[in-house]
Amino acid sequence: MRMFNDVTRFAAMYLAHRARLRTERMLGALPTDIRKDIGWPDSVHERISFQPPVQN
Repeated sequence: MRMFNDVTRFAAMYLAHRARLRTERMLGALPTDIRKDIGWPDSVHERISFQPPVQN
C-alpha cells in the first residue's frame, strides 16, 4: 500500500502544480493595469513557497 500512497501523493502534487501554472498563465495574460491593481505577481510569489510533504 505504501507504493499506492506514494503514487497518490505524487499525482496530487502534480495536479496542484499544473493548477498553479494555469492560474499564473491566466493572470499573466491580464492587462498590465489590472495586474497592478491586484498586486500580481509581487504579492503572490512572496506567499507561495514549495514545501514537499512530510514523510511519515
